[in-house]
Amino acid sequence: MSKVVIVGGGAAGLVAAIYASKCSNEVIILERNSKCGKKILVTGNGRCNYWNEEINTAHYHGDIELMNSIISLNNQEKVLELFDSLGIKKKIKNGYYYPMSNQASSIRNALVNEAILKGVSIRNDVLVEYINYLDNHFVLNTNIGVINCDKVIIATGSKALPKSGSDGMGYNFLKKFGHDVIKPLPALVQLIGKGKFFKQWSGVRSYGTVSLYENDQFIRKEAGEIQLTDYGVSGVCTFQLSGLIARGLYEQKKEQIAIDFLSWLDVSFDEYMSVNEGFTISQILEGSLNYKIVNMVLDMCNITNESKWSDLTINERRKLADTFTNFKVDIIDTKGFDKCQVCSGGIPLKDIDVNTMESKYQKGLYVVGELLNIDGECGGYNLAFAFLTGMIAGSSVLDD
Repeated sequence: MSKVVIVGGGAAGLVAAIYASKCSNEVIILERNSKCGKKILVTGNGRCNYWNEEINTAHYHGDIELMNSIISLNNQEKVLELFDSLGIKKKIKNGYYYPMSNQASSIRNALVNEAILKGVSIRNDVLVEYINYLDNHFVLNTNIGVINCDKVIIATGSKALPKSGSDGMGYNFLKKFGHDVIKPLPALVQLIGKGKFFKQWSGVRSYGTVSLYENDQFIRKEAGEIQLTDYGVSGVCTFQLSGLIARGLYEQKKEQIAIDFLSWLDVSFDEYMSVNEGFTISQILEGSLNYKIVNMVLDMCNITNESKWSDLTINERRKLADTFTNFKVDIIDTKGFDKCQVCSGGIPLKDIDVNTMESKYQKGLYVVGELLNIDGECGGYNLAFAFLTGMIAGSSVLDD
């Protein structure tokens, strides 16, 4: 029997505790907040998109070449079996898993209740200040005194959404055990652009595609709803690109996106406009696009609202088509940690035994969840990774 302390009672920490509590281990969760699972409650706009039908490396960034054993089908089945055993009835929409209740509290409460049922001691409002290893055991200095244990699972989260309790302290603990940390940067976050047109389009939501260019080289394209703001661009499709952009900016690369506001067209722009050439350009386009976008683009192209397609020169037509379908925005920054959903960067997977989540530098020390150099797309991928790594670590403390 071992005494296991889990630092952090979020998604990964709670699942780790449930698995670690088997075989009569004494398991303690130290949570700095007044209750566990605070971040779970805000995921999926409070509905908790906790899983996805397509858990594979195509939906992750970071050390993906090392994560296949973590996201194996066998491990996925184990986690899904856990949620079934907890009474979570799933609702699947476009591959996204939600609890049937549409309430994130269903996931959080089920995990907390199961941990308590398994005998886990949950101690809230506990701040771990320092972790050391002396005389074959771990020593944790906390605001409520010193706690000794045999094994420690670090599940503190990254630096994303610090109001949920994630302030990066876990990185500091791990550095003291010899771990390197790839600089954490915001991911799944809004983009800040450079330009004078943002006030013109602020508040608009539009469907389209967003292509990322790094140092003028095409990197990736995403489709979906785009939210246009007074500082730049937001929306799921830009969130999917934001981690790559943040990393590129940190490396002093040029980051630019190109928006196609008319990606849904099944004919050329010229054909579309010519069919309706009896109307003004504004009248044609405002049937499909928000008037703010139409007016902004016309202003940029020096074309009046009363102009008809037949009035334009060939060069004016080309410029108008290119602006609507290839609208370039230079990205100069992202919103910060207080706005992002996850972080890119963290502890390299090469320094972790991915079959157990144990540190290669310190026996008995395990690392799970967002602390690792893996970040997923929107769609339940990050919570899935937290659950998977928590399950592996919690199971592994039983093996010694």
